[in-house]
Amino acid sequence: MSITQVAVVQMTSTPDVAANLNAAEQLVERAALAGARLVVLPEGFAFLGPDGGQRVHAESLPLAPGAESGPILARCQGWARRLGVELVLGGFWERAPDTAEHRGRVFNACVHLASDGTVKSVYRKIHLFDVDLADGTSLKESNGVAPGGQTVVSDAPFGKLGLSICYDVRFPELYRQLVDKGAIALAVPAAFTLHTGKDHWHILLQARSIESQSYVLAAAQTGNHYGARMSYGHALIADPWGCVIAQCGEGPGVALGSIDTELVERIRNQLPSLKHRRL
Repeated sequence: MSITQVAVVQMTSTPDVAANLNAAEQLVERAALAGARLVVLPEGFAFLGPDGGQRVHAESLPLAPGAESGPILARCQGWARRLGVELVLGGFWERAPDTAEHRGRVFNACVHLASDGTVKSVYRKIHLFDVDLADGTSLKESNGVAPGGQTVVSDAPFGKLGLSICYDVRFPELYRQLVDKGAIALAVPAAFTLHTGKDHWHILLQARSIESQSYVLAAAQTGNHYGARMSYGHALIADPWGCVIAQCGEGPGVALGSIDTELVERIRNQLPSLKHRRL
């Protein structure tokens, strides 16, 4: 079959890890019961709090044989196994190597779990959100997060899935590389600020889907997290023509949609812009 049901999650994470994981589990379960075979969680799903907290809750990923999972990852692996779904952990705080280069920082990692809980792929966020916005929001992600350096495409139930995180969406060259590696869908889990999201969220995501002729799976944070930190929400799924086919409303929730590989092929054949590139 060419059609695969997928879901993106919208939640309001806070500094309370236990409460965040309980909320995430309920939403993943809702998506799985509705038929989703792959579920994308937003950036910072397990912890979204002041700088410094990421390092406290960061875990090493069990990439080596015999390596054990930390409590957050183990909980997520249990969901995958129990529900029989693949999970994209949109922003997982991964412990970075203890080197002078990383200076005690962590990675903001997008982790793709198989339905048996094993780690299939890991992407580490390349573009870090260092901004001073007009509404007074000042964020310097690089204070606590080290940048990654590799683009990553993973094998999903429907085919190739390109991995990215939030601020990456402003850099189309990243998605060109993902498509060149075979991606037909792009994961963009995010915690987009309210100030930027109201003007840019939909436009950027639809532009990435149109120019990449790929599905976009954009999980999102929404509402107030701590202090004045607010996220825009509107988790969505866009098809390779740029149409939004599923979207969350206000508050936590799940948006469900279908990936049709034949539609991707048809659009790319009828309007072969990816083949017409000259630069």
